[in-house]
Amino acid sequence: MRNNVLWGSFLCFLAAVSWGAMFPVAHAAFKHIDPFYFTIIRYGAVTVILVALLLWKEGKQAFRFEGKGLPLWFFGTMAFTIYNLLIFWGEDMMGESGVMVASIMESLMPMISIVIVWMIFKKRPHLFTLICVIVSLIGAILVITKGDIKAFLSATNNFIPTILILVAVIGWVIYTMGGSEFSSWSVLRYSTLSCLLGTITAVVIVVGATVFGYISIPTKEVMIVTSPHLIFMIIFPGLIALLGWNVGVSILSPINALLFINFVPVTTLIISIYQGNNVTIYDILGTVFIIISLVANNIFVRMQMKGYKQLVQTNMREQVSQ
Repeated sequence: MRNNVLWGSFLCFLAAVSWGAMFPVAHAAFKHIDPFYFTIIRYGAVTVILVALLLWKEGKQAFRFEGKGLPLWFFGTMAFTIYNLLIFWGEDMMGESGVMVASIMESLMPMISIVIVWMIFKKRPHLFTLICVIVSLIGAILVITKGDIKAFLSATNNFIPTILILVAVIGWVIYTMGGSEFSSWSVLRYSTLSCLLGTITAVVIVVGATVFGYISIPTKEVMIVTSPHLIFMIIFPGLIALLGWNVGVSILSPINALLFINFVPVTTLIISIYQGNNVTIYDILGTVFIIISLVANNIFVRMQMKGYKQLVQTNMREQVSQ
């Protein structure tokens, strides 16, 4: 049991650190390649690897949709089209500051999921959780605006890419929540088929953008220059993080796994400093706000669950004694 917990913790940690490193690495690659081809080359390779793994582990029957083709395509599109295309597009549009903005937005996923559940399923969160959501939002605003909200709102070159990144993150949250509809499938099967359908959709969009002249096919020289970045993105944030996170969550439970999201902005911050990028006090302060809110809400939820279990046990004892 202990070994399983350690393994799950390691996988979630590795996934979070990989996601944190993803944005600085992508920023360096975008000096040579556009985010659209960067995305489909990366996830095209990940898809091929996943398909081969699924075929080897579960056989041809694992590729049957079993009447779930439409929701599988929808959730796959949310993750591997909406999330991947928009988050890197937004980051590239913002330039250097987009690295921390994208990372901070990603670390907001647990809080965004709380808001989505509240809006769609009408499940109002506890007051303390709402306070944590507000604190994390303040942290995100500090990073995004660099402490100057008025200047940020007046600059559309920052506002629009921020919206793109936010929509991208919401897409990944929807994908994560959609996984519960495929609980009878293995992690590998859901990951592979959703990645396959979502990546095909992304390829169609990128081909269309190429035909209309918005983007161009990368040259051989560009591919050579960006190959180290692509290899890293394929192996770590792509393959290992995708499978590792899903397996880690299944071992630890979502509430325990979500704590590892804290490593995303911290990793980005450390790598950005190492790369010589401009990291402001607002980036650091905003990151601290988000980490505090995530940890505080996690502890609160644990206490709520513990209290609920004790109440159930007490009621059972009283029923037995009667």
